[in-house]
Amino acid sequence: MSARAEILQRVRAGLGKGDAEARRAAAEVYMNQLGCGPQPRITGDLISRLADKARSLASSVEQISGTAAVPAAVARYLEAQRLPPQAVATGDVAGFDWAGAGLEVTARAAVDADRTGISGCFCAIAETGTLLLLSGPRTPASVSLLPETHIAVVPVARIVATMEDAFVLLRAEHGALPRAVNFISGPSRTGDIEQTIVLGAHGPCRVHLILCGETS
Repeated sequence: MSARAEILQRVRAGLGKGDAEARRAAAEVYMNQLGCGPQPRITGDLISRLADKARSLASSVEQISGTAAVPAAVARYLEAQRLPPQAVATGDVAGFDWAGAGLEVTARAAVDADRTGISGCFCAIAETGTLLLLSGPRTPASVSLLPETHIAVVPVARIVATMEDAFVLLRAEHGALPRAVNFISGPSRTGDIEQTIVLGAHGPCRVHLILCGETS
């Protein structure tokens, strides 16, 4: 037994709460028995709702017809923002024809020198204009959190209505949670100094959503 396991075993014994696996099983049974609480009624087109909410959070949005157009859309955005045609990307979007659009894109975790990060997303929530990203070997969280500019590729088929719908989809497709689940609602911001909103305080100062169909 490792020192950590021994310490935790002593803590459990001191708390007098019995077997951890039995308590976990009881908790899961309880959670599964709970009904769904009140939810907002989201009406209308989810794509338009997501785009409007994202823009209200200071994100920019472009909708394109299919995934084949993603590299060109990224190139247009970088040129408009006067950013260099280089980026780091998560593995789930690394297979696009970036070179064909004149871009140098590398699939790896981000470092301090990276100015632009391109990621996919697990799903997007129309209710709040929020992206849901999952960490993993092919989807390091640093790509969306460390560079000053974050570009997210959002398949329109992965837009759900509410936060509850996002968690239902997550449980259905993954079961257990990954190490990190990140909700991104626009650029990082703070109002700590004189209640003046500053973008990019603790993360990207620009967030750009590319909404695309699943077929090219």
